[in-house]
Amino acid sequence: MNKPLLAALAALVITGAGAAPAVAATETDSGSAAPAIKAVNFAGTVALSNCSGSVIRMPDSADDDPALVLTNGHCLETGMPDPGEVVVDQASTRSFGLLNSSGTRVGTLRASKIAYSTMTDTDVAVYQLTRSYASIRSTYGINALTLNDTHPVAGTAISVVSGYWKRIYNCSIDGFVYRMREGGWTWKDSVRYTSACNTIGGTSGSPVIDQSTGRVVAVNNTGNEDGQSCTVNNPCEVDQNGNVTVRQGINYAQQTYLLAACFGLDNKLDLYASGCALPKP
Repeated sequence: MNKPLLAALAALVITGAGAAPAVAATETDSGSAAPAIKAVNFAGTVALSNCSGSVIRMPDSADDDPALVLTNGHCLETGMPDPGEVVVDQASTRSFGLLNSSGTRVGTLRASKIAYSTMTDTDVAVYQLTRSYASIRSTYGINALTLNDTHPVAGTAISVVSGYWKRIYNCSIDGFVYRMREGGWTWKDSVRYTSACNTIGGTSGSPVIDQSTGRVVAVNNTGNEDGQSCTVNNPCEVDQNGNVTVRQGINYAQQTYLLAACFGLDNKLDLYASGCALPKP
């Protein structure tokens, strides 16, 4: 996984809260050879203690709805959910550093609860905040990122925006993985990046933004570091026939369009809503 960092010079590990980086990269330190896409910036992204994230809204969210923050399930302050575990409506007071377009931290947002989290089929956590979208915009002049509600398309130009490192990686969606395995976890229909998005520890939870629409299409979560097969930090790809492929140095994300069908009026989670296919407790 593109897991949390214990320290800037420490070995990368999955668990534990990360220290703030001693030196953060800027937008011009893009992970790709191409220049950063100017239409994509840091506004609405957040830095967690150990990961990255973003303030998101569903396509039908209202301004007075409680705002939501998107990150990975393996970034939870309570530790990584076990295979098969689903966390719903769990109290949380976690704080998030809100960034403006240039990557400057302009304020602190606070959670009221973990609305939803799992590492089964996907690797996602959605926090509900104590403030509404309108309140955040009034105070900081920053809008939430809108979640796309349809399946992304291979070849789409994307940006992976890390609030933790204040760094933007630019590449394209290379394709989709039928099943991806890492340690005891299995994820479905994962996004595979082209090689330019060489994400690192601390980028976990970064929003993956479609450069043409500005909408969030996935959440960054893992990469194969050492060329091992299906081990922690070394996910493998499994096709419909059970064939296993290992791509050392390639990184991945989990699609997020499924979330849109599961959050309804007032941004309330309804896992039994029509079209909601997220794992249930």
